[in-house]
Amino acid sequence: MLHVFPLQDDKKELFGKLFAAYYSELGCDDDCGRLLDDYIIPDILAGLIRVDLLSDDGSVCGFVIYQTDDVTNDWNKKEGWGDIREIYIVPAFRKRGNGKFLLYTAEMKLKESGTSRSYCLPAEGSEEFFTACGYRKTENFDEEMNAFIYEKQSLENGCKR
Repeated sequence: MLHVFPLQDDKKELFGKLFAAYYSELGCDDDCGRLLDDYIIPDILAGLIRVDLLSDDGSVCGFVIYQTDDVTNDWNKKEGWGDIREIYIVPAFRKRGNGKFLLYTAEMKLKESGTSRSYCLPAEGSEEFFTACGYRKTENFDEEMNAFIYEKQSLENGCKR
């Protein structure tokens, strides 16, 4: 059974390990501990971002980091839009619909908070996933992230199977 829940103190260490695995898979050599301590955790505490974890039959196997863009947040690309900043599923739990379930849950939480559209900057190789979930590639290229912006004009529809 799938269960999505917000990051809490008792899962912070596990989230750190998932985040490190995610960054390693992306080929990033940033200090994950510093990123978590200096940026992610303070932004959660300030209410600027949300982090949800996914468990599959009791095994925590992924996370999503998302926000509603606002001028008070340094990472603000599209005012009032939902931003799916990061999503990760442990490789052994992929191709089961877990990522789509996690993404759809984040989108519904964004919708509940008043956001009707969302976007993402997919990492290389994940574009097909986001396209299957209703995101469309735009002509807008983000130089800093080296990625095209993908948009979802309505949070009314979920992902295709």
